[in-house]
Amino acid sequence: MDHNNKSTTYGRTELAQMYFPGLTPGAAWRKLRSWIALCRPLGAELRRLGYDGRRRTFTPAEAAAIFAYIGEP
Repeated sequence: MDHNNKSTTYGRTELAQMYFPGLTPGAAWRKLRSWIALCRPLGAELRRLGYDGRRRTFTPAEAAAIFAYIGEP
């Protein structure tokens, strides 16, 4: 999958299901959230970019950071 479009905003469950397509939306989001928590540099980068964990979307910069730290789905 090509995620090089720098202007794409992703819903958090949309992005989570790209990584975990076999899981329900809620389970996929919980799994992605746990990966983000386990990757401390990614969590720090997301906080630097303004993500606080409550928003239901990832900005293009936040999605790019996720792709950079844990790889593309």
